Parts: sequence; C-alpha cells; structure tokens
Amino acid sequence: MLWRAIRRMEVMVHSSSFLLPKLHQSAKIPANNYNLVVLNQHLPRLMPRLWSQANLRICADGGANRIFDEMSQMTSDQDNESNRNRYIPEIIEGDMDSIRPEVKRFYSHQGTKISDKSHNQETTDLHKCISSIRDRTPDHEKSDLCVVVTGALGGRFDHEAANINVLYVFSDMRIVLLSDDCLIRLLPKTHQHEIYIESSLEGPHCGLFPIGASSTSTTTTGLKWNLNDAKMKFGSMISTSNIVDSDKVTV
Repeated sequence: MLWRAIRRMEVMVHSSSFLLPKLHQSAKIPANNYNLVVLNQHLPRLMPRLWSQANLRICADGGANRIFDEMSQMTSDQDNESNRNRYIPEIIEGDMDSIRPEVKRFYSHQGTKISDKSHNQETTDLHKCISSIRDRTPDHEKSDLCVVVTGALGGRFDHEAANINVLYVFSDMRIVLLSDDCLIRLLPKTHQHEIYIESSLEGPHCGLFPIGASSTSTTTTGLKWNLNDAKMKFGSMISTSNIVDSDKVTV
C-alpha cells in the first residue's frame, strides 16, 4: 500500500486591527507593526489614524502632493500650515516626475529625506518604496512587519495592475493595498492562512482568486459559500462576491 506524505503548512495569521484605534485593538490578535506608503490617489478616510500609528511614513513621489493638499481636509484643525507641519513624511521616494516643486521644497526644508530614483525607470514608484523598506528592515523584524499602501487602487487600471503585481514580486512580505472601498492582501501558497475580520470596518463582501498561477486546491471556512478543494484560474472559476460569515476565515 502506498501512502502519500502530506506536509503540514505553517499558519500565517492576518488581521486588519491596524485600522482600529490602538485602545480598541485586541490583545489576542496582536497588530503587526506597519510602515505606511502613500501613492498618488485620494487619501482614505482613515488616513489620519493610519499616519499617526505607523512606524515609518513614505510618500511615493506624487503621494506627497496628496498629504500636502488633503490632510488638512481630514482633521478638525482648519489651520493648513499647522496641519502641514504635523504630517511630515520621513521619506519621499520615486522618480520625481509627479511631485510639485513647492511640495518637494517644503518637505525637504522640514527634514524629509528625498530619495530621487529617476535613474531607474524599470520599476514603479511602489516597487521602489517596498524595496527600500525591505532593505532597511533588520532581519529579525521582517516577520512582524506589515506595509500598508494607500492610493494603490482607483485611477488607471494599468497602475492598479502594476500595484497588484508588486504583491506577487514581494510575496515574502506582508503588504496590504487599502482604499475606502477595498483591502487587498496576498495569501502565499506556501502557508495556510487565518484571517481575522474587523467587521466594523471591513466586509461583508470578499473575493479570492489566484495571481501568477492557477490554484490546484483551495479550501476555506468562515465564508457563506466555502470552497472545498476548488481549482481556480483565470479563464475558469474564481471566487467573487462571496460573503464573510464568521469573525475568522481560513484558507
């Protein structure tokens, strides 16, 4: 009789508790420390909270324009100068083709590091930012690091596709693409996944589909329409318009 060896996969835990105020974050599900990357699209409504709780804040090129222009509209303080002095990114990185000269000058005078990567036109500004975060993070901190990206969704579809591709390029990192309407994360096929849902801020709709290759076997719990050893690929079945039916989803 032949027995097939089954390798038990390590479990990767995902939570969106970083969306909550720190006082409301569950001690049972520790929030990952996160770095914040701001791209050049409208800021999400939770941006002041995301900014204040981030360990590091990087604007990707024209994302600096968004902080400069829009943060004052998202707080009760109507003093634009005070707001601009309060929200200073540590780094502005990219090819510098979108940031306005006066914005670049303002943040430079405030001590922001300007990382001009205009010599590299082979990668997107988001790719440059994620690569920089990976290189500057000590190895012992990488397993707990999360990168939250705003402005990655909406606008031109080729930009959205490039941003989703970054999830696949850096599949060994926890990266979340966030907008007011959507939260996207990659679930590497090397792991089993436990996803803890913050129902006050996300859901109930969700989707699950393969990126880069087909999925030969996917099984879930916690969804209204669970998958059972499902095969998924573009051109055939993918799971869209599903409903979260529990505070914990497994894949």
